Amino acid sequence: MNLRARVVVVGGGVMGTSIAWHLARAGVRDVVLVERDELAAGSTSKAAGGVRAQFSDELNVRLGARSLEAFGRFAEEVGQDIGLHRVGYLFLLSTPEQVASFEAGVRLQNDLGVPSRLLTPREARRLSPLIGTEGLLAAAYSPDDGHCTPEAVVRGYATAARAHGARILRHTEVTGIERHGGTVTAVVTGLGRIETDTVICAAGAWSRAVGAMAGVDLPVEPLRRQIAVTGPVPDLPPMMPMTIDFTTSLYFHREGPGLLLGMSDPDEQPGFATDTHDRWIPRLAEAMRRRAPALLDLRRTGGWAGLYENTPDHNALIGEAPEVSRFLYATGFSGHGFLQGPAVGEIVRDLYLGRVPFLDISPLSAGRFASGAPRPEANLV
Repeated sequence: MNLRARVVVVGGGVMGTSIAWHLARAGVRDVVLVERDELAAGSTSKAAGGVRAQFSDELNVRLGARSLEAFGRFAEEVGQDIGLHRVGYLFLLSTPEQVASFEAGVRLQNDLGVPSRLLTPREARRLSPLIGTEGLLAAAYSPDDGHCTPEAVVRGYATAARAHGARILRHTEVTGIERHGGTVTAVVTGLGRIETDTVICAAGAWSRAVGAMAGVDLPVEPLRRQIAVTGPVPDLPPMMPMTIDFTTSLYFHREGPGLLLGMSDPDEQPGFATDTHDRWIPRLAEAMRRRAPALLDLRRTGGWAGLYENTPDHNALIGEAPEVSRFLYATGFSGHGFLQGPAVGEIVRDLYLGRVPFLDISPLSAGRFASGAPRPEANLV
């Protein structure tokens, strides 16, 4: 295989397919997306599917809100039902420090048009009746948030990108990036070379290796996270929000007749392992006992493991490498990449076309760590 492309997008998850669709829809010809496995087979298909704008960083609030708008019109604009449930996000807060932090976050979000608000423990339990309120001080809630189906989003973007002329190569691994001086000249794959002067890295947890092929440092570290699914739960409210205990990181939302739930594991070590194990179950059970004891009686019927793509400050890397002409990247989202996919696709399109994006994302460049300007995001679990 020998191809020419205006742009090669590396990675076939939500970020890569969103970027490919935005580029092709804008009239960019010869867009080629390369995915080493099936589309969405990496972290996207393993995501919990949450979509929200409740963040502590203004950039993330605006990226989340812009993406929520896009998810809301996805069926009409892209042509795919994504199972969007606008049931809200509910953060449960148990310390005065958490309450103060989320009070500041709500003020920022409200200033940016997000209708979040603080609730009393009693109000929180009315929304999410499986929780216990002992030790709970307050909760933060936004009705515009919710969850949808990650695979459906990728399927929609990929189908629409093809319809606009993009080419998608599955089961095609990128093995190298050729340069002439500081200019990209080709992407080398297991099927052959693709001549191009532009590469966009959207490879998620595998982005550091892709960046290294071009001589670009993308400080992304993979970390396994696990999810469990339960059997049917009777009398679940149809509008029960995605519920997150901020102290323990336990979260759950409706998934069919049952629940999808998970939490972070502080004993997990960085790496590419995606097999499931039960070492996290005692800690999960303790978190349930503390905040949602009703969950202890549920039968676990399945689950899976996927990879977070963490950066040192748990915030995204978006931009264009200054040392290599036309090497762009959108990665390192540290657990909130799926929900920001639509907005980031729009931004990367504009960076490629030389337009001014709707949001100045220069503070999220990979160079911020070398310059001593990390940008931490507090509202992560």
